[in-house]
Amino acid sequence: MERDVQPPLEARSPMFPIGTDRRRNSIRSSYSVVSDVEMARNEIYDGPISESIPSSIVSFSHRRNRKDSTTSFTYFQEDQDHPDWPNEAAIDAESDVDNLSDIEPNESIRSSKRPSFSRDSVQDPLLRRSLSASSHDYCHRGDQRVSQKVHIVSEDLTIVIAGFSTSPTGLLLYYLSCLLSLGVFYLLFRWFPKYRVRLMGMPTPLQSCQWVVIEDQWNQLDIHTVHTEVYGRPLSTVFSPNYEFYDEDNDPTISQLRYIDYRYLRLIYHPADDKFCLIGGWKDPSWKNAKGMRAGLDADDRDSREQVFGKNLIDIQQKTAIQLLMDEAFHPFYIFQLASLVLWSLDQYYYYAVCIFLISVISISATIIETKATMNRLRDISLFECDIRVLRNGFWRSVPSRELVPGDVYEFSDPSLNHVPCDCILLSGDCIVNESMLTGESVPVSKVPLTDDALKYLNLSAPSIHPALARHFLFSGTKVIRARRPQGVDDDEAIALAVVVRTGFLTTKGALVRSMLFPKPSGFSFYRDSFRYISVMAIIAILGFVASFINFIRLGLSWHLIIVRALDLITIVVPPALPATLSIGTNFALSRLKAHKIYCISPQRVNVGGKLDVICFDKTGTLTEDGLDVLGVRIVDHNRRFICMHTTLHTFAYQYNNTLYTMATCHSLRVVDGELLGDPLDVKMFQFTGWSFEEGGSHTEEADSETILPSIARPPLSENHPSAYQRHKIEAPLELGILRTFEFVSHLRRASVIVRQYGDTGASTFVKGAPESVKAICLPSSLPHDFDELLSNYTHKGYRVIACAAKYEPKLSWMRVQKMARADAECDLEFLGFIIFENKLKPNTAETVAELNKAGIRNIMCTGDNILTAVSVARECGLISGDEQCFVPRFVQGQLSSKGVVAFVNLAPGHPPDNVSDDCLCWESVDNPALKLSPSTLMVWYLHLPWN
Repeated sequence: MERDVQPPLEARSPMFPIGTDRRRNSIRSSYSVVSDVEMARNEIYDGPISESIPSSIVSFSHRRNRKDSTTSFTYFQEDQDHPDWPNEAAIDAESDVDNLSDIEPNESIRSSKRPSFSRDSVQDPLLRRSLSASSHDYCHRGDQRVSQKVHIVSEDLTIVIAGFSTSPTGLLLYYLSCLLSLGVFYLLFRWFPKYRVRLMGMPTPLQSCQWVVIEDQWNQLDIHTVHTEVYGRPLSTVFSPNYEFYDEDNDPTISQLRYIDYRYLRLIYHPADDKFCLIGGWKDPSWKNAKGMRAGLDADDRDSREQVFGKNLIDIQQKTAIQLLMDEAFHPFYIFQLASLVLWSLDQYYYYAVCIFLISVISISATIIETKATMNRLRDISLFECDIRVLRNGFWRSVPSRELVPGDVYEFSDPSLNHVPCDCILLSGDCIVNESMLTGESVPVSKVPLTDDALKYLNLSAPSIHPALARHFLFSGTKVIRARRPQGVDDDEAIALAVVVRTGFLTTKGALVRSMLFPKPSGFSFYRDSFRYISVMAIIAILGFVASFINFIRLGLSWHLIIVRALDLITIVVPPALPATLSIGTNFALSRLKAHKIYCISPQRVNVGGKLDVICFDKTGTLTEDGLDVLGVRIVDHNRRFICMHTTLHTFAYQYNNTLYTMATCHSLRVVDGELLGDPLDVKMFQFTGWSFEEGGSHTEEADSETILPSIARPPLSENHPSAYQRHKIEAPLELGILRTFEFVSHLRRASVIVRQYGDTGASTFVKGAPESVKAICLPSSLPHDFDELLSNYTHKGYRVIACAAKYEPKLSWMRVQKMARADAECDLEFLGFIIFENKLKPNTAETVAELNKAGIRNIMCTGDNILTAVSVARECGLISGDEQCFVPRFVQGQLSSKGVVAFVNLAPGHPPDNVSDDCLCWESVDNPALKLSPSTLMVWYLHLPWN
């Protein structure tokens, strides 16, 4: 497919690198790239932008109102802006966009086009085949790209990259203008960097440019030097190939690497596609199956991959105190303040000038100190390094974790390993990790070895890990609670293995740190309104200056007095002390927050916090206590009727043991140092049974070996538990082995296990989950007629209800269990009953909600529990008042009979609906099902039923 042909390089204006016909329809921006390219604020620093610096001045100046439309760059026409691309490759032509539908998610965009090889006519080719191949066949003489557009999916960021080289003449003029103007032009070029780029930069193809200017969709600019290193490795070692057509014998070689580091993300120049591409989605072509990923790397491969991906460190570069001082002191506000101090001194206004000067010095000093402290604290949190046993050249050796690269295989069961050093995949053994740092979920997560089926979902370019792979994926920075060697293996030297897939800032932890360093600009109206106010005041000041100047000349005053008095009017209308005032106020707010152990790396967000009008709460663990207590169990008897609630095990009859077995086995608990770890609901449920639990090896969905030891649940043996099952223990020791576990899945809202009792040849399937979900997979004949009524009764009282079901299959072999599909296991079940949990409010919940309501802040509760339970908790804590009617939607299928609906009586102005649709969304009151809302107007109607 042919590229869009640009005009020859000689025909382009150095000020407008792209022909005007290509940007005729583009949206203009005063800070846009290429025709109006901006230089970075400080080219000697490639760290965080000023957005993250705790300075009310620097961050205040770069706040701009976020556009309502999509991104706009004058480098590109509006129809080329395409926000949703399936990977993170660079796109700049309409032909590229058209071909995206034919690309798989794990493929690079370059695989959809026939490669075209380009080189500079005076340099060695950047891309070549093997040494035996001829290079002249792969030379592309067509037009070379000087800019490109990149969409970074993981960051939801669109940027434009433009290549430049430094003009010697322009550089000389820049230095001369700065020296001859005594620094005035330096400040102007610093405040308006687009003119600096026009003066010093020459548009240059990306293949040979010296530096690039990068603009994002919020018109924030950075300049980065293009680094060049000798490489000499195949193309597939840098860019993921199209695995469907990958041929190792037809893999060209890159002679040198050209790359830029933008916001701690590395973009490497792709010679064939003539653009910079992100490397975060790279996959080794040898990762075809789980067994093939265990080979490890040799020293040469490790060195080349470190050259491409860098070291495995999340090390934040920090500005020096001098750089921070320059960012603050050279801001236009402070320069205006300095000029005002000079003016006041000429007018012998010394005391006020000294006061403003001291306040400014204190403000700048406090800002610099707070910035350094915040960045040091963030760096200490982010930076992690430990010793790792890694497989290199077929031998195990201990190396620092900073030397890990993608493809390395290391020992994960090392007792000294407390945190995961990088993003990796578990290959053998099993482990329990705490991912609260990334997800906020304090419940430990179990990880199991990778399978070939799950490997198919490995797409490192995606913004998140596929759920099918997440159970094998270990995230960088998560805490290792327990790591075990493979269970049931006779080899004493067997260890848990993990393979590295992402390192450094490419990891999930690195993305989290980047999001803190480079937050997205907010569209907060405070900043927009502030600039509008300053602009209006500046206009008034200019008008006043002109009027005063004319009036003073008419009065015949001296020129010294005229200038001083006229300029003084500007300092009165536009207060020079404004920056210091804002900074001091923000610092006071930060100090008060710090006293409550609340830290802020973006102090300008403090002003945003003062404008909050909506707060969303999670229910469990936030509004209510973290733990749940078992209130009791309602079991269904043989007549399909609910019997009285059992609050202890002593009242359990032997024929109802299936419910007890479900509570003892249907969970994902793990034992660490004799303590049960897992979901608090599962812990409370299991503790209610009084059973003991012995954890075995891996017994997950993909388990396929009979040597794997199942987890076993045993009843208590003490005489203090004279339950029915203990009276039968003489016949056979009661042990329930968990052969297979189907983990809880959010969209299914249930979990299940396949269990075999000791000495039995069959197996039972036990399921627990949301009542609505379990009801759908149970035999209708096993459901009590008052199922919904009893469920509604408990949920109205704020209890959490879990339904249980089971079935037994005789002569079910181990291999058949391992190959059974989840849908086959979770079907045709017998309903057993309800487990009732109570979740109490935290002591200060109601008080906090009342205080927020008093402040006029709207409170919202987000939960996955039953909606009736949520309504009950909301009323209890004061989110909604007790006398308010709450309506919930229900989807009604089938036509309502005229016998069932006699009339609608309107409780609000209007008329009843003319007809009722066969399928409609029905809104009914939580407290009174006869009270409904009109489907068309959402007005309240009362439904008269003939049996009322």
